[in-house]
Order: sequence, then C-alpha cells, then structure tokens
Amino acid sequence: MHAPDLPPNAEPGGPSQDPLQGRLLGLRAGERAAVVAGFLFFFCLFASYFMLRPVRETMGIAGGVQNLQWLFTATFVVMLVAIPFYGACCKWLPRRRFVPWVYAFFIANLLAFAGVTCALPDSVWLARVFYVWLSVFNLFVVSVAWSLMADVFRPEQARRLFALIAAGASAGGLAGPVMGGWLVGRIGLTGLMLLSAALLAATLPVVGYLFAWRQRLGAGVIDGTAPGGLAAQDPAQPVGGGLWAGLSMVMRSRYLLGISLFVILLATSSTFLYFEQARLVAAAFPTRAQQTQVFSALDATVQALTILVQIFFSGRLARRYGVTALLTAVPLAVTGGFLLLAMWPTFGVLAAAMIVRRVGEYAMLRPGREMLFTVVDPETKYKAKNVIDTAIYRAGDAVSAWVRTAIDALSGHPATVALAGAVLAIGWAGLGLWLGRRHEGQVTVAEAGAAPPVLARPAKHSR
Repeated sequence: MHAPDLPPNAEPGGPSQDPLQGRLLGLRAGERAAVVAGFLFFFCLFASYFMLRPVRETMGIAGGVQNLQWLFTATFVVMLVAIPFYGACCKWLPRRRFVPWVYAFFIANLLAFAGVTCALPDSVWLARVFYVWLSVFNLFVVSVAWSLMADVFRPEQARRLFALIAAGASAGGLAGPVMGGWLVGRIGLTGLMLLSAALLAATLPVVGYLFAWRQRLGAGVIDGTAPGGLAAQDPAQPVGGGLWAGLSMVMRSRYLLGISLFVILLATSSTFLYFEQARLVAAAFPTRAQQTQVFSALDATVQALTILVQIFFSGRLARRYGVTALLTAVPLAVTGGFLLLAMWPTFGVLAAAMIVRRVGEYAMLRPGREMLFTVVDPETKYKAKNVIDTAIYRAGDAVSAWVRTAIDALSGHPATVALAGAVLAIGWAGLGLWLGRRHEGQVTVAEAGAAPPVLARPAKHSR
C-alpha cells in the first residue's frame, strides 16, 4: 500500500531517500511525517506543563520545605482515587476516543483553575490543591502520551525513533518556562493557565493522525497482527478489562514488577535530589521571585541540553547498543552525582547533579522505559503502564520523601542522604541491565515470528 507521506517509489519502512536522515536520524521511508507529528504532540504537551511548573515549585516552598512530604502523600492518594476512573475509561472507550477524552478532561480542569485563581489569587489552599493537581496532571498526560506512542510504533521503529520524538518534549519543556517567565507579568497566572489549556488542546488532532498512520505503516500493518503474534487490537475498539486490571497485571508479571521497581528507584533518586534542591534554594535565594527565576533557569538549561542529547546521541546509542545502554548509563551517572554531593553539599554541585539526572532521564531513560512497552498487548500498554507511571511512581515519591525525612531526623547530616542515594542508584543500574536484556531478548523472539512474548504472562510462568 502506498502511503501519502512516502516519497515516490519508496517502500514503507525501507531506507530513507535522504541518506543524511537515514544515517544521522535513523529515519526510514514513510516515517518522517509520523515523527514530526509525535514531536509536535510532545512539544505542545510539555510546553503546556512546563509553563506552570515553576509556579508549582514556588508554591511548594511557600507551604514550607518541611511540609513537602505531605504534598507528596496527598498526590499519591489522589492517584489511587483516579486509577479506577481511568480504568473505566479504558474499559468502555475506544482508544481513538479515549486518548482525546483524557486530554479534554484536563483541559476542562485548567479552565476551572483559571477561573478560581482569578477570583481567589492569594488562597493558600488553592495553591496546595494546584500543586497536587499539577503533579497528577503531569504524570497522567505523559503516561497516556507514551502509551499512544508504544501503541503506534513497532519495537524496531521505537528503538530508532523514540529519542527523536522525545526531543519534542524537551523543546516544549524549554519553550514552556521561557514563555511562562516572559508572559506571567503581562497576563498573570490566570492567563498562563488559559494558554496552557490551549496548548494541550492543540494535541487533540495529532492523535487521530497517529492512529491513522499506525494502520498504514506502524504497529497495525503486519497482516492484522502485532510483532510476535500479539493481536494488533483495532483502535476503534475499547481496551476492555476491569477497573483495577492494570494493578493486577503488574502483580502477576515479573517483567512489569521489574519496571515498577525501576520506576520506584528513579522516583527515589529524584525525590532525594528534589528535597536537597528545595533546601539549598531556600537557603541561597530568599525571595519567591528569585526562587522562581532559579527554577526556570534550571528547567531551561535541562531542556536545551536534552534536545542536543536526544537528537545527536540517544538514538545512535540505542541503535548500536540497544535499550540496555539507555537504562544503565543514567543510574551510574546519578551514583557519581550522589557521591560528589556527599563530599561537597553546595548549590553548585547540587545543580550539576540535578541537570545530569534530569537530562539523562528525559533524553535516555524515558525513551528507554517506553521501549519496554512496545512488546506487550494494548491492555498492558494503557492500563498496567498507567498504574506504573502514576500510582507506583507517586508511591515511590511518597515513601522516599518520608524515608528522606527519617534519615534527616536520625543523622542530621545531608551526606547521609547522598550516600544512601548512591547505594540505591547502584541497584537501580543493575535492574536496568536486567530489564534491557529481557526486552531485547523478547524483541528477537517477536521479530522471528515466534509465540507471544512471555512478558505479558503471569510471574509464575516468567523465566
């Protein structure tokens, strides 16, 4: 079948007509339009979120650094409440409609916040609610976005293209805080929320295009089946399953449990550094304006570096060494950052460690994690993955926040937390090695046309 976005005489999935695109970017014939669509999708999504993120961080400090663990816990509780509602949407709505409806729900939330913020601009409780809501919003919309990408692209395509698509997230993450910092004095927080809602709405038409491309050149083109014999379930049909099916699927699969533990260790390292960041920023920059500027500068630096790594390094690393390299390099770098922070607990060292961790997460870990879901069935992609990305991630946040508070209470020295973080990061790297090898083995099985991967089987049948 000749797709409209293919160059003349090009075969779907064949070598790119442009040698530079093929060698440098890993693109093949017919894939450019889908990559551009995915890039723009993530650009709008992350610009929408990162425009408001510095405001959230300032609100968190305003409530007291010593109280951050309560906000983390509240976020986790809200995640648990949201899971059955999400499961109901998965059960009854076709994927073509389900993804846009999730975003439409959050657009309505933003419009409501804009109205309430305009009426009650100085409400402390509104600030706390917004902090929790934005934390929930971030994980849900990003999880659904990557579920969509894992649904649209085949495993081999994901290895080549996910880093390029993720560069859209970094570009949006760079544009968001820049626009927010420039516009907040002109249109206020209410105006930022309305602009954020507009950017989120811009993702809706892209969803339909990507699902259509999926049937032409993506995961739905191989004789009506996905790689490895898994049914390429029609996006016009609901995913199905129970309201809590995602959680039960995680508990029955060693592969999914491994991904869950990987996410918890990621959240733990992030939380340890996040609390240290809040402590050092509060000490070094006393006013809210200064703090917001610092957070915006960090976000802009991270996103600018991430774009370069994603475009010129991550894809090549994945193509040459596989997903295992993406999942192990960052934990090892974080281990070194924690050790340096234990020796020199200064804002400069902390800023460098935060930048390395976040660049590594966005440019390498995130594409690598999402590749792990390209060899599972649609219900796992949308339900189990969402449980891992939201509730389990926030559970890791909440637990690690209290663990960090307990370590502080017992030791009273920041170096103790940094050393504990280094030990956990080493285990995190080992788990990334196991997951990467397991995934690559299953891709080999799937591409050989063998039986469905063991990844979706219960734990007792897993190897």
